[in-house]
Amino acid sequence: MSQSYDIKLRIAYRYDHPAGSHRTLLRILPRSIEGQQQLLYGQVTTDPPPDFRLDDVDFFGNPMTEVTHEGRLSEIDFLFEGRVLRRTPRDGLDLSCALSDLPRAVAQIQSIRAPSPHHFLGPSPRLRHESEIAAFARCCTRPGMSALEAVEAVSHALNDLFDFDSSATEVTTTPIEAFRARRGVCQDISHVMISALREIGVPAGYVSGFLRTLPPEGQPRLEGADAMHAWVRAWCGPDAGWVEFDPTNAIRVGLDHVTVGFGRDYSDVAPSKGSLRSEGGHETRHMVDVVPIEAKLTA
Repeated sequence: MSQSYDIKLRIAYRYDHPAGSHRTLLRILPRSIEGQQQLLYGQVTTDPPPDFRLDDVDFFGNPMTEVTHEGRLSEIDFLFEGRVLRRTPRDGLDLSCALSDLPRAVAQIQSIRAPSPHHFLGPSPRLRHESEIAAFARCCTRPGMSALEAVEAVSHALNDLFDFDSSATEVTTTPIEAFRARRGVCQDISHVMISALREIGVPAGYVSGFLRTLPPEGQPRLEGADAMHAWVRAWCGPDAGWVEFDPTNAIRVGLDHVTVGFGRDYSDVAPSKGSLRSEGGHETRHMVDVVPIEAKLTA
């Protein structure tokens, strides 16, 4: 089955004092994934328009846009607007290898191209070995588990462990801080799950995207009620390949998840990052709208 969505994203920055020499790298254009997702059309724009722009693709195949604003600005908006076709991922038989056999399966992969599991096992810019998370991961597994069963067990355990709390953490919060607090948002929960999976030998990466949210029964849908979301992809062996889980909601990734990009952790897929000259503080707002354009699913 498939579902198309019209998506709008606006990232707004407001500065206490005009800031100059902006250089920003944007990863907000949804990627096309063979058999799973297709960007039908869409564009990334800025307000005001940039003095320089370069559209490219990063190592992991994520679309990225580099923009430069030379003048001093009190405010700037980064926008994406477009349409995406999403297909339901196949959730058939468990084709993953045994968890105990996964290290050998990884070792047999000789490629170091972007999809290779080798990139997703060791430390990465935002993730490192944490003994507490390692102990938690080992408690989630049992002898004889398949890799897929282990990934699902960690996802459900974290969902039980964490309370979703948007005020508990910031974008710079480390996985161990969130783990100890038992509170956080999708970024925190996904980072902890990635760390936990790597500790037990499962290659795991970070996915940035959109999640269609449904209003309470009997209430109208609120414009702008959706938000950017994060979840986890795990390599479960040569036959199963990459499988995606949403630990924040304890579910397999499905039709309501729209992928923007994936990497080793948040640092590889941050929606916007860059440099500027400024003084004083600033305010940032993210506004997302994900609207299904068909009343029913299509075969």
